[in-house]
Amino acid sequence: MAQTVELFEEDYQIINQTLSRLLTESNARIVLLVDRSGQLISSHGDTSNMDSTAFASLSAGNFAATSALAKILGQDEFSVLFHQGEKESIHISVVQSRVILVIVFDNRTSLGLVRLRVKKALEELSTVFENIFSKLGAASGQRTLDSSFASVAESEIDNLFRD
Repeated sequence: MAQTVELFEEDYQIINQTLSRLLTESNARIVLLVDRSGQLISSHGDTSNMDSTAFASLSAGNFAATSALAKILGQDEFSVLFHQGEKESIHISVVQSRVILVIVFDNRTSLGLVRLRVKKALEELSTVFENIFSKLGAASGQRTLDSSFASVAESEIDNLFRD
């Protein structure tokens, strides 16, 4: 089961700057960042005519289904997905194996430009998420200590009040 991603405020600001720049530089319509469980982390662009929460969830499901296909073919996963439509297309990439970057674009731009700009954004986002996961790894050690302390304390209190 996929875990949701925890973010720190300063990292969230960097992520939003990167996504905003990607939207502008690629001339895309919408840029979404989604965790593997389908939770929308951030969106940029005009999402007024779509349910971005449902879109995020379906994007994660699409990525999961394609990952299952990759495993059947002996691959770990496909790191990039592309769906071309008559009027709009979708480019989906994985960031640090836990986050999905989704770009919706139309004929005002080209797949080549989107891929070029996504490559740069993925480098930036990968660095941010490496830092986030590193912080969370250090923090989870503290949480483990706290939860084990709470468990021992609870057990001791139970022992004190037993008849």
